Amino acid sequence: MPRSSPRARSAKPAAAPKVGFVSLGCPKALADSERILTQLRAEGYVTSPSYEAADVVVINTCGFIDAAVEESLDAIGEAMAENGKVVVTGCLGAKSEVIRDKFPEVLSITGPQDYAGVMKAVHAAAPPAHDPFMNLVPQQGIKLTPKHYAYLKISEGCNHKCSFCIIPSMRGKLASRPVAEVLREAERLVKSGVQELLVISQDTSAYGADLKYASGRWRDRDYETRMLGLCEGLSELGAWVRLHYVYPYPHVDHIIPLMAQGKVLPYLDVPFQHASPKVLKAMKRPAAAEDTLERIAAWRKICPELAIRSTFIVGFPGETEKDFALLLDWLEEAQLDRVGCFQYSPVEGATANALPGAVPDEVKQERYERFMEKQQAISAARLQRKIGQTIEVLVDEVHEDAASVARSAADAPEIDGKVYIQGKLRPLPGQRLKVKVVDADEYDLFAKLA
Repeated sequence: MPRSSPRARSAKPAAAPKVGFVSLGCPKALADSERILTQLRAEGYVTSPSYEAADVVVINTCGFIDAAVEESLDAIGEAMAENGKVVVTGCLGAKSEVIRDKFPEVLSITGPQDYAGVMKAVHAAAPPAHDPFMNLVPQQGIKLTPKHYAYLKISEGCNHKCSFCIIPSMRGKLASRPVAEVLREAERLVKSGVQELLVISQDTSAYGADLKYASGRWRDRDYETRMLGLCEGLSELGAWVRLHYVYPYPHVDHIIPLMAQGKVLPYLDVPFQHASPKVLKAMKRPAAAEDTLERIAAWRKICPELAIRSTFIVGFPGETEKDFALLLDWLEEAQLDRVGCFQYSPVEGATANALPGAVPDEVKQERYERFMEKQQAISAARLQRKIGQTIEVLVDEVHEDAASVARSAADAPEIDGKVYIQGKLRPLPGQRLKVKVVDADEYDLFAKLA
């Protein structure tokens, strides 16, 4: 076998190509970004802290509402100006003409989930320099969240045809991941130190519905229990399990006992969107307002500590003052714990754009303010009842000269409230501990170590 020449032995390996990466949009897009970054790392790429130092820039875009489209276009424009070699992917990539019209020189445009397309474009712009003897990827893959929590995507796409939404046209119909694959990923995350699994999808409660007739051995109702089976499997891993984007289907009732037993966090993120039957029909939503109130009452009877968060749209085309009054009445009766509200804005490609009865912007703003004032009072009253209770929290941040920041079972990261822990003792980020609630405001709790 010929020896290597001295020159060959002393040659330095090629420098790893650098990729700048920008991730925009919702947690589902963040999970896509983590998958792309994991593959890049596996092939020897490193991330660049600046546009100037990058060999190529990847931008994972959002295109759901006009503000998100503008944010994505601004990010592309900045990257083009600072670097010039830009690969675009994500939801806005499904509308490639919007991007090409403004930035015809971008290297590549792909839609969401087209991981192979992104890698192909990156390879062309900056060939990989993979060293097979290096351990490039941690067991859990590349994460963009703190070490102690992670998003767990269980499916992609959606079968609903909501008139204000274009997600099905961007991400396709429902495609559930095999339960064994999801549980393996969850197990790897927990072994790597993750204390909270945030289950996400476009429609978490429809998990497995697309596999209903995949095999003759499945009975007709088996697909309704797949969400239950998944939750039972996740509950055995020892981490908090938080469910997002859950539609109020009847089979969700079977998950509530797991929450009452402490196996899954007593928390549901349910996108109710409105309460007026007329508006819900125009939105093409899959549930009626009176049914949701009955379901909420039934859930809380089984699990009194259940926290429910939701989002709503005010100023939808055709929404009258009577419709809005119905929404306020519903909100008062529902007594939700966490609520977000959006003023309706047209989304390119959405069928709601053609609906009559556009609501003036000043009316939208006025209804938004009344809605949030109502919910603020509800939230404050519900949090006041927690004063004196001892609760478990997960620590997110530790500050030397200020209260440490944590979250309770009722608080998802980024979107809900916080628990501020007072006292000289400093816990560690990712630590779960017991605290006693001593005060509350409209959105947050204040506590001391129990």
